[in-house]
Amino acid sequence: MRGFRGAILGVALVAGFLGQAQAQQPRQDKVLKGDAVCTRCHDETEEYPVLAIGKTRHGTVADGRTPTCTSCHGESNLHVNRPPDARERPKPDRMFGKSSPTTMEQRSATCLACHQGETRMHWQLSTHASRDVACTSCHQIHTGHDRVRDKLTQTETCFACHKEQRVQINRPSHHPVKEGKMACSSCHNVHGSNPKQLVKSSVNDTCYTCHMEKRGPFVHNHQPVTEDCTICHQPHGTVIANLLKARPPYLCQECHSHTSHPSQVPGLPPGRTTSTSALGTVARGCLNCHTNIHGSNSTINSATSGRFRR
Repeated sequence: MRGFRGAILGVALVAGFLGQAQAQQPRQDKVLKGDAVCTRCHDETEEYPVLAIGKTRHGTVADGRTPTCTSCHGESNLHVNRPPDARERPKPDRMFGKSSPTTMEQRSATCLACHQGETRMHWQLSTHASRDVACTSCHQIHTGHDRVRDKLTQTETCFACHKEQRVQINRPSHHPVKEGKMACSSCHNVHGSNPKQLVKSSVNDTCYTCHMEKRGPFVHNHQPVTEDCTICHQPHGTVIANLLKARPPYLCQECHSHTSHPSQVPGLPPGRTTSTSALGTVARGCLNCHTNIHGSNSTINSATSGRFRR
């Protein structure tokens, strides 16, 4: 019995000596330079993938610009060295969770300390910034796969707030966003300064990046086309072909009075008839004749060359 107790005591002493030896060994950085102080608690057991930052650009050790934990979260001395009389460990100087006391402006300022150029240089004037949205509201910093930077998953991040656009993009006529060929950022610069946060300074210039054949200049310009594409089109999606807001001739007659085609107001005749004036718009649309509706270069018939025909 005494031998058994002695063996247990010996094992305990050896374990104690090993523990002291390990405690005296300097802790090694796991991911970032100087992160040993943080990773003694925030390791791979964390529910949030803290160490996954090593798979991102923020974890590129060979790059001298790579930040450390304290670059974003602050020195957080009270958090690291918990006061003896504190019931709970004080929070870091800067936090980025949903319930964080750090303001949205402070969170974005942390990111903008490095990311201030190119498309992000007008962030402070953007609609998102003015509505209390922070960088971390959309971006996931510690994860290797940032959903908002992937065309296939970006829309789900945007649709969390833009629910009207979620409905529109699921309509029959839509841009190939659901198919993964486009994303919200194909047209929108979410860090930009113009009211609709477009990648170009105007709606038309943004549309022309893909639809260059509509740019012109034409001999005969259609004024709504040169003014704003969204006068006729709903770019996020409609139930009508070609992303039109309404079907011709109803769409066209929002601007064009029916007097150009006398007695041919769009609609069905009240009864059986063979009158050409009553049947003038049945099964017909303005684009059957006015095919070059975005602009025409026709000079064949000077009297009607400005009517956007072939």
